[in-house]
Amino acid sequence: MSSARILSSKKSWTIGVIYSDISLIGFEHPFFSHILQSFKSQVERAGYEIVMIVSKLGNSELTYLDWCRNKKVDGVLIVMGNINNPNIIELVQSDIPTISTDIVMPNLYSVISDDYKGVELYINYAVSKGYKRIGIVSGPFSARSFYNRLEAYRNLMNQKGLTYAETDIVVADGFGYDEGFVVGEFIASLKDRPDIYLVTSDVIAFGVIRGLESKGFNVPNQIEIVGYDDIDFSKHFTPPLTTIKQDTAKIGFQAANQLIQMIENPTQKKQTITHVPVEIVIRETTK
Repeated sequence: MSSARILSSKKSWTIGVIYSDISLIGFEHPFFSHILQSFKSQVERAGYEIVMIVSKLGNSELTYLDWCRNKKVDGVLIVMGNINNPNIIELVQSDIPTISTDIVMPNLYSVISDDYKGVELYINYAVSKGYKRIGIVSGPFSARSFYNRLEAYRNLMNQKGLTYAETDIVVADGFGYDEGFVVGEFIASLKDRPDIYLVTSDVIAFGVIRGLESKGFNVPNQIEIVGYDDIDFSKHFTPPLTTIKQDTAKIGFQAANQLIQMIENPTQKKQTITHVPVEIVIRETTK
């Protein structure tokens, strides 16, 4: 980026990225890393570069807003964050254009998957197979998406006149494979259990399946599992995972285009949500 271009435009041509890692998985999580890659490719085509926002500059502790002002970023992407973090609240309430592919809050533009539709696709699929007991495994509620998917499950089951017991809902203690494995062992120990489960993350689903198998259960012949995300490894897992596909490329692309528009045509901030469609991908963890 030439100094002359920056001076002539009064822009830094940089976009800050916040990755506040509540999952403790970091950039290893393929869902978030794919969104960021798609976003990065699109903003770079428009002439911007991205820089990671941290809470320190040299030896100084800074809020996200102070850091952004110091670096004169033109806009910010929150890839993953906590809506209760005062640093994020302060930044979102500022005049710096801000967008998120994870959180939803006042004054923030969010580009996220249609979680309600994703859960509805799962329930309709389970009903079409003749199942009456339809379960769900959620991740921790510190993530908006897990909370929303569980709420969608409760609402849709009630709307469709389908009964469920609280024991048909299992919440994993974390975001990873190991926590899923523990859930799989727990489900195997139940004397009365659903015929099919939606696990609201592919990574957790891999653990659930292996946990079930460790207790002698066959997936899908004795119990069926549907994941959520359709990360790359899902089709290579054994057995290949039936899952709800989120379009990470589209989420990143739309977030990039929207943020550039906000930078170039500033308007007063308001809460706005764009939902990106999802689809169900049938593989071999269901019959």
